[in-house]
Amino acid sequence: MTPADRTAPLGGARHTPYALTRIATAAALVAALTAAGAAPALASDPSPAQGPNSGPAKLGSHNAALLADAKADGDKTVTMMIATAPGQTAQVAGKLDAIQGASVGQTYDKLGYVRATVPTPKADAAIAEAQKLGSVHGIDLKQEIKLPDPSPKADSVQGAKGRKAGSYPGPSKDTPAKNPYQPAFETGAVGFVEDHPKADGRGVTIGILDSGIDLGHPALQKTTTGERKIVDWVTATDPLTDKDDTWLPMTSDVTGPSFSFGGRTYTAPGNGSYEVALFRESATVGGDMNGDLNRDGDTTDSWAVLYDKAKGTVRVDVNDNGDFSDDEEMKPYKDGFQVGYFGKDDPATPVSERIPFVVQVRKDVPMDPKGGDWIGKKADFVNIGVIESEHGTHVAGITAANGLFGGKMNGAAPGAKLVSSRACTWSGGCTNVALTEGMIDLVVNRGVDIVNMSIGGLPALNDGNNARAELYTRLIDTYGVQLVISAGNSGPGANTIGDPGLADKVISVGAAVSKETWAANYGSEVTTKYAMMPFSSRGPREDGGFTPTITAPGASINTTPTWEPGAPVKEAGYDLPPGYGMLQGTSMASPQAAGASALLISAAKQKRMPLSPADLRTALTSTAKQIKGVQAYEQGSGLISIEDAWDALRDHATAHTYTVKAPVSTALSDRLKTPGFGTGIYDRESGLKPGETRTYDVTVTRTSGPDKALWHELKWRNNDGTFKLAGDDEVKLPLNKPVTVKVKARAKAAGLHSAILTVDDDRTEGIDQQIMTTVIAAEPLTAAQPLKKSGKAVRNATTSYFLTVPKGAKSLDVALGDLAAGSQTRFIAINPYGVPVDPTSTVNCYPNYPNPANTCRPDARSYKNPIPGVWEIEVESRRTSPLLDNPYGLTVTAN
Repeated sequence: MTPADRTAPLGGARHTPYALTRIATAAALVAALTAAGAAPALASDPSPAQGPNSGPAKLGSHNAALLADAKADGDKTVTMMIATAPGQTAQVAGKLDAIQGASVGQTYDKLGYVRATVPTPKADAAIAEAQKLGSVHGIDLKQEIKLPDPSPKADSVQGAKGRKAGSYPGPSKDTPAKNPYQPAFETGAVGFVEDHPKADGRGVTIGILDSGIDLGHPALQKTTTGERKIVDWVTATDPLTDKDDTWLPMTSDVTGPSFSFGGRTYTAPGNGSYEVALFRESATVGGDMNGDLNRDGDTTDSWAVLYDKAKGTVRVDVNDNGDFSDDEEMKPYKDGFQVGYFGKDDPATPVSERIPFVVQVRKDVPMDPKGGDWIGKKADFVNIGVIESEHGTHVAGITAANGLFGGKMNGAAPGAKLVSSRACTWSGGCTNVALTEGMIDLVVNRGVDIVNMSIGGLPALNDGNNARAELYTRLIDTYGVQLVISAGNSGPGANTIGDPGLADKVISVGAAVSKETWAANYGSEVTTKYAMMPFSSRGPREDGGFTPTITAPGASINTTPTWEPGAPVKEAGYDLPPGYGMLQGTSMASPQAAGASALLISAAKQKRMPLSPADLRTALTSTAKQIKGVQAYEQGSGLISIEDAWDALRDHATAHTYTVKAPVSTALSDRLKTPGFGTGIYDRESGLKPGETRTYDVTVTRTSGPDKALWHELKWRNNDGTFKLAGDDEVKLPLNKPVTVKVKARAKAAGLHSAILTVDDDRTEGIDQQIMTTVIAAEPLTAAQPLKKSGKAVRNATTSYFLTVPKGAKSLDVALGDLAAGSQTRFIAINPYGVPVDPTSTVNCYPNYPNPANTCRPDARSYKNPIPGVWEIEVESRRTSPLLDNPYGLTVTAN
């Protein structure tokens, strides 16, 4: 996930797509509650009886709200994903097929996955039928998740004068492998490849579930051993329900040697029977190409597509001469690596004027979602595979590029192969259905060893208790393929971790940045050696769960489509050639982690060493390096250290499995799967005061290993002194019998305090279990007692204040003042659900930073009918602020 321009980084909007999604889902939640007679607005407190996991047991309020929206919008159909018990999909599919007009589109029986589309008026009946079945574990309705825009947009104001970031000439073919532009060396990737040259990713295939990879980029052509880099390229969207018009229904039958279609005569390659359709470039208007695939300056071109059903081949009339006999007969990419092109390249220009495409065929697609006469019929579809945006190409380069700029600068695992799966459509996002089925397809059908997904959404109740998260966990357990997913860009607020990085066994990745990368990639000076990127989503999960799992570098200069001009940050002071850009976000951190993991998998394969996803996670999390000055809830286990992880694996790193039950007190904790309890301590709303001591009972159950009881050592990591054990630092854990550990917390100062409690069997290599503990000592707030704070906002850093808004408050008023001349310092308010209520784009709401589209007042804002509970007010200074230390005064009042 890429942040929305925090420095205008992620795509322009840090109202990041994550934050936007979560605000939207929170609003939908409240809307659903309102329909049930609860609170009237987002600022209001929802009724405890109507939470995200209440109501229909396996649907939840969020999905109920999506269904209500579909009805209100007049949608003809509703698509749902159903998690069933593995091996029980036929029962569910049969129930749904019996509903007139319903269509079961996909099933994976081994995983327990069913996707069905039903007429909206019959959705309630379909859901009710499904929920009657004991084999149904959860139901998620289809929803679009906006694709993060990771590009640091050109700033409208320099703002950088007076800063001395050092002189960086920009990357080139002479840039060494170890460099701050593509800082893979920070995880140890560069040194690992130097020390283990045959474990550079070779033998490993990485799935990139994203917006598609540019097949023409020079750095994505070959592995270090000269093999093909991109070995498969597919489209994961649904031909009907995702409204992706690059899928063409082959329903017009014609015969050769000539035929008429669309008012035009065409020549076929022979006398056979064919099916024909028309592909319009305007289908891609929402993507980076803006609908101009042949680069001729308009979006009006179209090309006939001829499908030979018997042979499974496709011809595209790319020269638009009406004669298919001079067009290449193409098969799906993996069957011969055929690539076609729209447009013609001018070799005299550095930008490519042509755009590559591949073809794909899906046979016997149920046409029921079209309704009418199509119900009960099936058709073959042909896909014209083109990329949707630069996002996927950049992610792919970070993971496994070989020879960036034609030199020694590489992705993390340059020897690895890639499979591209485009899950995003032309509306600027990807549906949760496409992301789930794309992930399943990569793991089950494409032979990948690991998958990177840098896309996700932020649900109001981010506890990982949904059908999608369950399916991702099953993929890991069933197929032994690790999933690496970006944490999200809705930070720096607490509890902003995104879905499906919430799933229990995925590796969710936060984004960090070094002093050198700030200078090299942004031209921005800082004094802190290493820190989290401000936008990186923080944990814990709503249930106190351990997220993010790990941290990796979150900014990189890397591959972008070859038909796009170079895109540096202008303050960096150098240009980049076409096909290269500086993007940032947890979208960029996740592929660093995926590449690092690929190196370990490669090394294990070289040694013929079995390596399970669980052992890989144990090695990575047990050896990660704590980032100084960064709390546990922000960085998880810490910065990846590949060499140390490999040492742990060579020593047979492994861990037992455990369940944890710990108390949770948040605005939504009564909506958890077990109300009031989760997988880590998360006390936000109990009223803990600075200096007060609380004791929390944490129940730990060992669920694997020998039958005899095993002694475990209890230790604290990244603890500022807040947490202590009430008893011994050793505990004896029998198999499958719960044992209670008492944890004491005493926050010496107001604010959020977090730490990791490790539960470790000395006889296993690696830490067996890590439990996140988080408490907040909030400051009281009344009309008579406003919060007044002053301090200095360090450029690119953040400071948060936590305060309790009382019930009945009509407004929450925040004012920021006492700024130095030219300072670009702002505040963001985050409500008790962990939802930012201000635009978080890095171009919004800064003083001394002109933005014509900005309607946000930077110095004072009032929030009407605020949700009662613990709010977080965050203060930050922009990367272009001319001051390193930015003084401010903050006043917060509840009226």
